[in-house]
Amino acid sequence: MATQTLHIPLRPALSPPLSRSVAVIGAGAGGLVAARELRREGHKVVVFERADQVGGTWVYNPLTESDPLGLDPSREIVHSSLYASLRTNLPRESMGFRDYPFVAVESKERDSRRFPGHREVLFYLRDFARDFGLCELVRFETQVSHVGLAEDGRWTVKSRRSRGGDDEDEIYDAVVVCSGHYTEPRIAEIPGINKWPGKQMHSHNYRTPEPFQDQFVILIGSSASAVDISGDIAGVAKEVHVATRSDDAFGVHSCYKNIWFHSMIESAHEDGNVVFQDGSMVHADVILHCTGYKYHFPFLETNGIINVDDNRVDPLYKHVFPPALAPRLSFVGLLWKVIPFPLFELQSKWIAGILSSRIALPSQEEMMRDVESFYLKLEASGIPKRYTHNISSYQFEYNDWLAAESGCAVSEEWRKQMYDAVGKNRHQRPVTYRDEWEDQHLIFKAHEDFAKLLL
Repeated sequence: MATQTLHIPLRPALSPPLSRSVAVIGAGAGGLVAARELRREGHKVVVFERADQVGGTWVYNPLTESDPLGLDPSREIVHSSLYASLRTNLPRESMGFRDYPFVAVESKERDSRRFPGHREVLFYLRDFARDFGLCELVRFETQVSHVGLAEDGRWTVKSRRSRGGDDEDEIYDAVVVCSGHYTEPRIAEIPGINKWPGKQMHSHNYRTPEPFQDQFVILIGSSASAVDISGDIAGVAKEVHVATRSDDAFGVHSCYKNIWFHSMIESAHEDGNVVFQDGSMVHADVILHCTGYKYHFPFLETNGIINVDDNRVDPLYKHVFPPALAPRLSFVGLLWKVIPFPLFELQSKWIAGILSSRIALPSQEEMMRDVESFYLKLEASGIPKRYTHNISSYQFEYNDWLAAESGCAVSEEWRKQMYDAVGKNRHQRPVTYRDEWEDQHLIFKAHEDFAKLLL
């Protein structure tokens, strides 16, 4: 994959340091670490969170939306996309924040596995918020309905408590958007689908496999969720047919006798049949879209400066700052196919240092040239626009650039080794890799290096 031009010399700090009022939208992992870094840098921080607790997407909700595809704008939105069986696809050691290790806790209610379930990640984020006193910064059950430019260049933030009350308008020097991107489904376009009589749903509304008992299911996708959910459903369904551009994510061999792989869907028909591009055909009861999510910021009004075009948030310098609004508007956590928490931490350190004037950004013109150069490289490499924020092939280079700009240590070597080793193991053992990690020497060696940090 093409990479951004990441080498820009560290610029001299400005003076004197500034303390700004900053609104952080969201109290998930990104919002929590952003709040911590902003406060460490001396800023005054308010975190807006629609739920009654921290954790964001890691708060499991067994409820699903009235529209199983998640397309009806009038639906009551469920913000979590977790399914009951979800376990992390990264080992806990590599997942944790750089200065707050994600270690196993001996307790009946905790999950000590190396690849824990989603509830354990929520416990970790709660511990992080507690130990750094972050909950005192959060306004829980508060929905942000509008963020717009004020006349003086600052931001007006309009919010309302979910349990009643009037809209409240406040002015902030800066806004950091940490609202996540696992709520607004992307749906595959299928010719003839309007006449197809079966049921459709998006993985956003998948929780447990029981509703698929004895059904013929077509699942579209090849992401981590598609791998997990197809295996989940295979235990109860008659047949599971996976439509994917590549079955590499599933491995060469399947542990399930009732999972078949196909090319992408060609068309759906009134008689209930679905035809694939390879000419095969299946009569199905359900089509399950494991096709990802849209970036969606319904509260944000930037007068056309920021747009989402085919899932590219445009334009953003280093996936964080819109050049025309920097540094007063920034985004944490848009990137995917990454180790998220340490990346959020480094982005937050960079943002906090820039807002305090400890770190200087390039000029608006320089930032726009960098963005345009990056887009041209993606285009020349044949990478679709919708993959703009997928930095899987150069995430550590990106992290190390952020670290250098922020004046902190680059990524630990053990974290890189563990990530690479787990990736190989996951490819070879897509169903069992979480519990067969010992088979990979590099994972064990990386864990040894991690353990030394705790001594």
